Amino acid sequence: MNSLKKILLGEQGLVVIFAAAFVIVSLFVPNFLTERNMLGLLQSVVTIGIVACTMMFCLASRDFDLSVGSIVAFSGMAAVMVSNATGSIPVGLLAALLCGAIVGFVNGIVIARFRINALITTLATMQIVRGLALIASDGRAVGINDPAFYQLALSRFVTVPTPIWIMLILFVFFGFVLNRTVFGKNALAIGGNPEASRLAGVNVVNMRVWIFALQGLVCGIAGILLASRITSGQPNAATGLELSVISACVLGGVSLAGGRAAMSGVIVGVLIMGIAENVMNLLNIQAFYQYVVRGLILLIAVLLDNLRSSAAGRRG
Repeated sequence: MNSLKKILLGEQGLVVIFAAAFVIVSLFVPNFLTERNMLGLLQSVVTIGIVACTMMFCLASRDFDLSVGSIVAFSGMAAVMVSNATGSIPVGLLAALLCGAIVGFVNGIVIARFRINALITTLATMQIVRGLALIASDGRAVGINDPAFYQLALSRFVTVPTPIWIMLILFVFFGFVLNRTVFGKNALAIGGNPEASRLAGVNVVNMRVWIFALQGLVCGIAGILLASRITSGQPNAATGLELSVISACVLGGVSLAGGRAAMSGVIVGVLIMGIAENVMNLLNIQAFYQYVVRGLILLIAVLLDNLRSSAAGRRG
């Protein structure tokens, strides 16, 4: 029993749980393993997966960002509205990335330099940015004038949709950043012990600002792809995204207490979130029940995080 518990709470535990769930779902859910459904499943987790790449750094450094859903919606709106106004898709994309990065940078400045709690800061930003998106669009969806904008989501490379490739590239890139760069090591060090990191020469304030700015930039990428996929700028898009992203990260072994993260775990966490939603859709389960399942997944994720932290404390 103890050995089973050790496996489930260890680094390989999530992979074991994921593999078992995948086999069970494949056997009992019709059409789950079809190519069309697999690509659809990956498409459905693109937004969560992209944003989770940088939420991982926020959580690993003992912070979190509740404004990501609003930034995604706002960036998508900016991409569409600026593209329509200028007649240039590249200018619209640049505006979206800039908007996302600026909001993230402001979050970082307020949290790191003014030492305002991340919960309060990003909760406020979530409301402000969502409000700006609604004001800019007068509360309505904004249509895309240039059909070429749709190709961002519709185009394919080797039969796989482009957004999936972008998500995979970001997984590889941020996995490399986490494991092979000073930036990644410093993020983990700050989460483990901020004061010790400062004494060791790490500029903790600047690191936290850059992490939030990077989070905003990546939300801009997600916003562009989401707007292209839903063929309009939607001020109410990505509502509740922050909870799904945090759930995926914590399921993937990223500690809410900071100092622990692995991109492989985050990828598995993202896939678990996607499979849960995909299975419910295939079984025609009403959307009302899906909220309950998402909430349960979040609770399970936090419980696993507590158990991992307790086990790590005992080993320490």
